[in-house]
Amino acid sequence: MRAAPSDHDTIAAIATPLGEGGIAVLRISGSQALAVADQVFSPAGTAAPRPSTAASHTVHYGHITRDGRRLDEVLLTVLRAPRTFTREDTVEISCHGGVFLARQVLDAVLAAGARLAQPGEFTRRAFLNGRIDLTQAEAVVDLIHARTELAAAAAQEQLSGALSMRVRALRQELLTTLAHVEAHIDFPDEDIAPNTHRQLLDRLDRARTGMDELLATALEGRVLRRGIRAAILGRPNAGKSSLLNRLLGHDRAIVSPIEGTTRDTIEETANIRGIPVVFIDTAGLRHAADVLEEEGIRRTRAAASKAELILHVLDASQPLTDLDRGFLGEFSGLPRVIVLNKADLPGQIGLPSDLTSPVAGVSCATGAGLETLKDAIHHLVWSGRAGAGMHDVMINARHEDALRRGREATDRGSQALREGLALELAAIDLRIALQAVGEVVGETTTDDLLDVVFSEFCLGK
Repeated sequence: MRAAPSDHDTIAAIATPLGEGGIAVLRISGSQALAVADQVFSPAGTAAPRPSTAASHTVHYGHITRDGRRLDEVLLTVLRAPRTFTREDTVEISCHGGVFLARQVLDAVLAAGARLAQPGEFTRRAFLNGRIDLTQAEAVVDLIHARTELAAAAAQEQLSGALSMRVRALRQELLTTLAHVEAHIDFPDEDIAPNTHRQLLDRLDRARTGMDELLATALEGRVLRRGIRAAILGRPNAGKSSLLNRLLGHDRAIVSPIEGTTRDTIEETANIRGIPVVFIDTAGLRHAADVLEEEGIRRTRAAASKAELILHVLDASQPLTDLDRGFLGEFSGLPRVIVLNKADLPGQIGLPSDLTSPVAGVSCATGAGLETLKDAIHHLVWSGRAGAGMHDVMINARHEDALRRGREATDRGSQALREGLALELAAIDLRIALQAVGEVVGETTTDDLLDVVFSEFCLGK
């Protein structure tokens, strides 16, 4: 019967994406990493050291062998604890790329005594061994998945510890307050002096302000990590497909003067002022001419209902029709930008006076006005709730949940102190707040929480 995986096992995995390429990198980590490498690696040259006798942070040329048979010509890097990502002895093998060859090398390493790593297990060990905290571990995933320069920069800041420092400062305010409260519980004959009472409340106010500042970054954090979905709507031949092609910078959708060309939705992602935006080109809005077009229009409405932003495209060279007015009203409750296309032609359109949505004039034929449209999209999407200097600490959904619980408990604890209630009541809530805030950086965790966090990682990271 196979033993359950342990944090003390020596683990191995292919750290590069599967597929054909110039090289594949295999990573081994654990107390037996060097011993495993000794079994599979044959150094070139009679005087060359074996991995177990090689100096740390050195690279060696040789071959991976199994049962006396050469599998590949490789470079092997020796990294000794604690100066490694996991703070364990680590070996990295750079072999020739390719699914079959990389798998053969991995099989040889596993046969020599290593265990196949679970998704995120290398980063999990870096956390468990104190090299990084939980927010920094999550930043590794954010950095891998970043689709824009702004998203990558935010992930780098979190990886450097910017969020950790803010959270630890919050915990210190709560911890100091709790220590004073518990001290007075232990010595009930001594009342809290008025100036001390004021200082405790001030500490809690600072903690709540800090939590509010972090919570204000949650929306921007979601936008950077996940992006937004923007549905491009409008009547046939208003220029929806042309607008998609312009925003993407290449031809993705078929552009035709024939009405009803687009029968299904087309999705593509573009970088708009550092924000990943998934644009959805949809079928033209009109009275359907056949069953297929009717289905396309149904999908258009479905896409609009799920989108976080609408780009409603109108032909500025034609007067507004009753159909246009109807659709303007239908989608008025959604965040949107009215895009007046064909701005290079004489304008004929007249918009309703009660229209409150931002308007951007563009020409898909010449590209004029596209930068103004991108500014309008950015302005609508980016809430601006996060204050100056806070864009380096975009929190995620897990952080938001923990901080909200911490904020609510801090409110209750502060209220108990203000109203002169039993100090035991304030202490209970302050402990809850301390526990919740500690969850953000992983100073208070459970195995279930760690399983959830590291399940987002790829194999070999």
